[in-house]
Amino acid sequence: MLKIISCIAVQHSHSHLLFASCICILGSLLTMRLFGRVRRTHGLQRSNWIFLTGFVGGAMIWTTHFIAMLGYQTPVINGYDPTLTLASLLLSIAVTVIGFTIAGLSPRGALIEAGGAIVGLGIVVMHYTGIAAYRATGELQWDHSYVLASVIFGAFFGGLATNRVSRPITRFCKHSGALALVLAIVLTHFTGMAGLTISPDPAMEIQREIISANIMTGIICVVMLIILLLGASTYIIDMQSNQAAVERYRHLSLHDPLTNLPNRTAFNEHLTGLIERANEIKSQIAVLSFDLDRFKEINDVHGHSAGDAVLRIVAERLGTIMQKGEFVARIGGDEFVAVLFDYFVRADVRAMAQRVLDELSKPIAWNDQVLFIGSSVGISTFPRNATNIDDLLSQADVAMYRAKTTATNTICFYDPSMDQAARERNALAIEMREGIEKGEFELFYQQQNDTVTRRIVGFEVLLRWHHPVRGMIPPSEFIPIAEKTGFILELGEWVLRAACAEAATWKQPLRIAVNVAPQQLADNRLPQVVHQILLETGLSASRLELEITESSIIANHQHALHVIRQLKKLGVKVAMDDYGTGYSSLSTLQSFPFDKIKIDRAFVDGVVSSKQSAAIVRSTLILAASLDIPVLAEGVEREEHMDFLRREGCLQVQGFLFGKPMPRSGIENFVNAPNVAVATTDEQASPPTPEEPGNAAAA
Repeated sequence: MLKIISCIAVQHSHSHLLFASCICILGSLLTMRLFGRVRRTHGLQRSNWIFLTGFVGGAMIWTTHFIAMLGYQTPVINGYDPTLTLASLLLSIAVTVIGFTIAGLSPRGALIEAGGAIVGLGIVVMHYTGIAAYRATGELQWDHSYVLASVIFGAFFGGLATNRVSRPITRFCKHSGALALVLAIVLTHFTGMAGLTISPDPAMEIQREIISANIMTGIICVVMLIILLLGASTYIIDMQSNQAAVERYRHLSLHDPLTNLPNRTAFNEHLTGLIERANEIKSQIAVLSFDLDRFKEINDVHGHSAGDAVLRIVAERLGTIMQKGEFVARIGGDEFVAVLFDYFVRADVRAMAQRVLDELSKPIAWNDQVLFIGSSVGISTFPRNATNIDDLLSQADVAMYRAKTTATNTICFYDPSMDQAARERNALAIEMREGIEKGEFELFYQQQNDTVTRRIVGFEVLLRWHHPVRGMIPPSEFIPIAEKTGFILELGEWVLRAACAEAATWKQPLRIAVNVAPQQLADNRLPQVVHQILLETGLSASRLELEITESSIIANHQHALHVIRQLKKLGVKVAMDDYGTGYSSLSTLQSFPFDKIKIDRAFVDGVVSSKQSAAIVRSTLILAASLDIPVLAEGVEREEHMDFLRREGCLQVQGFLFGKPMPRSGIENFVNAPNVAVATTDEQASPPTPEEPGNAAAA
């Protein structure tokens, strides 16, 4: 070790070492960033990144070596053989490209580190080829123990470099990968040089064809400057393109495709930020909820194209009347919400609501016809009425429905006396627990079909509640109550156990998809519960698919990733549900090992009539294909939807076109039919549908 330190401190020019260090550090950072691009791309694009990574990395290794060699101080006359010098550059690039190719094309396994070790051995090959090009009036003598140590250092730290980038543990691993590459280069060079001794021999002569140190310095600087600029500019251009694509995709996911107004997710983000600011500066917020009167009649009489035109015109008008501190979003169908931030008196809120009503009462021209709509506005305030988003929205809805009971174009502020609905929800929460004990809950199944063959590939499990007094209660009413009270954990476990028990009795080994609520995903016991249910019911893990929304991941990213990885170890499939409606991002798809993406029905419904919906679905399919993740589209109700999805490469679909959700008795003849070709759990084959599409949709 002392000999290596002495070699660095005494036998090398400090100015040359400083220059070589800068090249080595900057080049290593750039090389490992480029290698990171290799791991995130596919096909021809990956090949391009591999070549650029190897070219920049190999040239950087060669440049670092020769700059350090130019600073190597000996008492003899020296120079460089041009042929071997060029050969060392070509070898450095070639071996580095090969190493990064092996590491980049290996999704997992020891080949990742093996490829890095080859990069490190490429450093060794380049180093000793470069030394072979070194000509001096003296005899070169080697200590082979140092030579062996340099080989070990190069291979070890080369493998460590690709390991840190390919198997990150923290966000700093990309920097530790560059550090490992720096150590591979530095330790290989200086350990090898420490084992070199030059014995002067005045009788020896230098060939005339050698390259002098000054010329060599100029060549190296020009070559490396060009290569670094080329690599850096390519990386920056690609990074900017990716950023632009991410921003565009985020805009599409946060805006309603039909009206281009912010959607529910964007509204929740905006209101969350306003509440945080309001708590800091002690200001007030008003939430206005309203929908369109007579909108259903317009759709029924004039068709959906008229309804879409009305929504677009309404959105445009609402956008033009919004003032400072105001925000409007479409959260579904003909439902809109608006926010007023930092108002002083109720009259300010009423004035905004009146502006909304005035715009909505104006006639709308469509296809030489005049259409009329109206509305009523319900208002809830922060912090007077509520302190969180859910309560603000629910109270504004209650106030809106109260306003509708009086007259059109009415404004109503929320009052606690209106909250009969809350009392009913509390009653339902109590009755739900009794409902499980009394057997009032029943599983329904909706088929999932292959896009090309139309054969069934599985079923999504849905829950229905047969209330003894209220009749059939839809999940949209009791699931939010169960989530709010915490009963969703018990209810979700019951659904999972009942679904697995029923599916295990089927003769046809079809896959079942079960929804997992955010509270279930946050429960540390979920993998253990799933494992126990699989053991109890005897259902194969490969036949169970758990559907998770991205909103349930956002709360605790690391915990969710840990739970999903445990579920995957059991052999269970994990799907991202309602993709496109939440915080869907590229980083989530890269971080989480999803087996499937389910596109939300809101986008599928508009693929024929809305360019934005079509763009979102098409972008999702392209992204999923590049990540080798299958896609299932929900809400397929028309053949036009099928034509679009089939053309764009979507593999699976689900919707009323093939059948409404049915109880066990509705699918009994199919799942237990003998000698029926069914899709296996790897989804390579699919069975025929039990009924024709037209009959299924009408069922």
